Amino acid sequence: MIALDGFDMKILGALQENAALTNQEVSERIGLSASQISRRRQKLENDGVIRRYRAALDPEALGLTVTAFVGVTLGAHSRENARKFRNMVTAMPEVQEAHTLTGDVDYLLKIVVRDLKALSRIINDELLPQEAVQNVRSSIAMETLKDDNFLPLGDNL
Repeated sequence: MIALDGFDMKILGALQENAALTNQEVSERIGLSASQISRRRQKLENDGVIRRYRAALDPEALGLTVTAFVGVTLGAHSRENARKFRNMVTAMPEVQEAHTLTGDVDYLLKIVVRDLKALSRIINDELLPQEAVQNVRSSIAMETLKDDNFLPLGDNL
């Protein structure tokens, strides 16, 4: 774990809320000079604390109306099967998140698509044909209550 002070946490909080903030705008929010913000921000990026910057797009505005959570269980557990599955999933743009789990399900995928037909295609044509896949179970989100992906930065802010 990287040692972060209160100013680092404030910088992270400001950028997590709005990654488009300039160093000057961050400096006005937290009380450090823009040059100090620049140095600290660069260090946070170099240390991998800040992994990337991106725009949060509205799926519905883009016609992506179905969000599904898909649990995948592998029948044969081997490094090769896990590697093949991992490579397939990371190459699929519809998969927004993929997690390895403990318990009955090996993987949980968050998939965003235009409609149920597109979801059916992914499940039936991409996931199930994989020889290592034993079972696929999906649940469709009826409503998204929270989708900000902000990490809890604690009391340091």
